[in-house]
Amino acid sequence: MKTKKRLTLLGSTGSIGDSTLDVVARHPDRFAVYALAAHRNSEKLVAQCLKFRPDVAVVGDGDTAASVETQLRAAGSATQVAYGPEALVDVSKGAGCDTVVAAIVGAAGLAPTLAAARAGKRILLANKEALVMSGAIFMNAVRDSGATLLPVDSEHNAIFQCLPREVSPGDAPPGEASLHGGVSKIILTASGGPFRTRDPATLVDVTPEEACKHPTWVMGRKISVDSATMMNKGLEVIEAHWLFGLPSERIAVLIHPQSVIHSLVSYADGSVLAQLGNPDMRTPIAHALAFPERVESGATQLDLAQVASLSFEKPDYERFPCLALAMQALAMGGIASAALNAANEVAVDAFLARRIRFTDIALTVGAVLEAMPNRSAESIDDVLEADAAARRAVLEFIASRLSGRGEGGAVQ
Repeated sequence: MKTKKRLTLLGSTGSIGDSTLDVVARHPDRFAVYALAAHRNSEKLVAQCLKFRPDVAVVGDGDTAASVETQLRAAGSATQVAYGPEALVDVSKGAGCDTVVAAIVGAAGLAPTLAAARAGKRILLANKEALVMSGAIFMNAVRDSGATLLPVDSEHNAIFQCLPREVSPGDAPPGEASLHGGVSKIILTASGGPFRTRDPATLVDVTPEEACKHPTWVMGRKISVDSATMMNKGLEVIEAHWLFGLPSERIAVLIHPQSVIHSLVSYADGSVLAQLGNPDMRTPIAHALAFPERVESGATQLDLAQVASLSFEKPDYERFPCLALAMQALAMGGIASAALNAANEVAVDAFLARRIRFTDIALTVGAVLEAMPNRSAESIDDVLEADAAARRAVLEFIASRLSGRGEGGAVQ
């Protein structure tokens, strides 16, 4: 009988968390849940705890913890409840789990994911910010500890599936990976989001509701906006750089509206391998959970005859300036990617709160990236300082330059 993998799921109440638990529920003989971590969605977390019976549940603050504990005890659950950043780190590095699914969106996921890497865990990475903010530090921790790193983002998981079996994420630092396994280039596909064909002149009037209505994927609000601006794809380029050890000139982006080909790998002999499937995050999650085996995910099998046609186009950087900004930050190196990520998080929050316009997201991020002095990131403290400085700079920029500009608003 196989030993069950014991999971810590960071971000259990988000879309990745839902999909992960759906796959876990299909294979109770393979997977057990050690810890579930959410922020403040107490009602959903309690329901998950009652179904999957984790040892520990972690939330963001004391009030939410008290509410969750009261509900669990009333239902007869023995799950222990903890809260705060230290508790997230504890359940990520502790002996209770061997696998950490890192699905907390944004910078908040960095510390627990890095703790899991330093503890030598098997990490299923859906939090791209860990690599965007601290790529060298994170990958060095993976190599030094002997941790296993498996990408869950559909694009990076697709690349991993198309690479030679002997090539794994983190095999070589960027710049030292020449043509490992004959790989010449990796190609990340992108749907183009909801505004792929919209007149760029009208993007200034985009509402949060429009930006969050993705044509093929069901995701949270923040990542949906990132997809609409294509900042999400830019962050994925940075992530791919660190995961697969390739310089930016060997990482391409291709618009593919049908979201059937999730990414491709081009080889020195002229071959191009692609991973295809219906747009369902349970596919890459199941692949990473069971790797190197394959298990049923719940996703519908792809019917190419029904798809009928696949189309591709190059990205328009004028329409999607955030993609160009991410490429710029990767080329700059140092703390630039951390600053980019932080500035984008705050700008997207401001847009969702209707304090700035959709087109102001790129304007704000670009201004912060240009204004902040770049320097090397030698430690996690350097990264966190850059993150905090960029967040302050965004708020100052919005207050001084964009105050009074909501949806369609004029400069005051």
